Amino acid sequence: MKATDLAGTALANTMRAKLRTFLTVVAIVIGAFTLTLTSGLGAGINKFVDNMVEGFGSPDQLTVMKQADPTSFAAGGAPQEYEPDEAAAGEMFGLPLLTAADLDRIRDTEHVTEVETARLVEPEYIEGEDGRQWQVPFMGSSFEIGALSLAAGREPAADAAEVTVPQDWVEALGGQAPEDVLGQTVTLVAADPLGKQDGVEAEVVGVTEPMASGSGSGPVPSGEVETRLHEIQTAGLPEAQRDTFFSASVTVADMAANEAAVKAALADEGYSAQTLEDQLGPIRGIIDAVTWVLNGFALIALLAASFGIINTLLMAVQERTREIGLMKALGMTGRKIFGLFTMEAVVIGLLGSLIGVGLGVAVGVVANQVLTEGALSGVTGLVLYAVEPLSLALIVLLIVAIAFLAGTLPAARAARKDPIEALRYE
Repeated sequence: MKATDLAGTALANTMRAKLRTFLTVVAIVIGAFTLTLTSGLGAGINKFVDNMVEGFGSPDQLTVMKQADPTSFAAGGAPQEYEPDEAAAGEMFGLPLLTAADLDRIRDTEHVTEVETARLVEPEYIEGEDGRQWQVPFMGSSFEIGALSLAAGREPAADAAEVTVPQDWVEALGGQAPEDVLGQTVTLVAADPLGKQDGVEAEVVGVTEPMASGSGSGPVPSGEVETRLHEIQTAGLPEAQRDTFFSASVTVADMAANEAAVKAALADEGYSAQTLEDQLGPIRGIIDAVTWVLNGFALIALLAASFGIINTLLMAVQERTREIGLMKALGMTGRKIFGLFTMEAVVIGLLGSLIGVGLGVAVGVVANQVLTEGALSGVTGLVLYAVEPLSLALIVLLIVAIAFLAGTLPAARAARKDPIEALRYE
């Protein structure tokens, strides 16, 4: 019997006991459906995380901060000795800030090719050309330049007094379309530590669309505007406090080869350095752990379904004992009979997996569209379910493999039957 004939016969045999086969396939469908949903959910959430951090760094960059003294966070205990130089440098959120001397040391580190910094500025308000003043709940950073999604215009030039505004600001600035506000001059007003206000005029050169990362959700200044606002906010402070940075973005030559060496060198100097993947690691770990737990329930369902396959085929072997004897009497080998029954198990597994995966993909895609365009439409870049063809193929192969293994026991029993005794079976 040829392989094609064997497959055709196996398909026909599975349809003999339609109800029994149907119930077995349903059990497999449940497992395949659950696996497809959970794997797609994990892929979707990971994709959303990627969208969230888009533009926050590149693979050849490290985010470098000064290491904090763990004793500074300890409650109680003996007081720490006061160091005037360290106190002058200041802290932010309890973490020490980088100074110009720190940046020089980082630049001198081997394999470091570029060090970029950005000031954290918080304008009191922005004044439009018509004199109206608008609050700035969130101010972007020049770090975002290069990762903005533009609805109109261009990104600010580093050495020019330029700024982009969010698309939501167009109407407030007197425009109907994003192009209408390009070329306007706005004034960003900041205050020094004593509350004295001063402004920086900047030209609106771009209008940004919101991104999942948050980039473009507030005005984004050029490096020139950012520096001038920082000078206003820190006027009157000691120089050591004015010339500080929360973190630095460090570009490394040949990151794959030099990452460990650069991290070690910076650690020796008292700095912590992390890649984007280092920062995302804990988040991805939690997502993957939850996905694996959910996949575990699906695998339990598939295990239960495998016992259904064994039971279905054992009953088929019992019912077709005389048929098996006749096939052997006509010259069919035990090997071919084994192949016939395992093929029947594979057919059942293939039917269940294809139906389950198809339903899982359909439900996942529809639910993702309904939720992201409905109740969760306010979450920019949200992805709840993502289709990964390779994962779907692996799910089908896994289920077919489980079905094949489940079918080996009944198939072996059929292959071992004695043809004479089988022909006498009533």
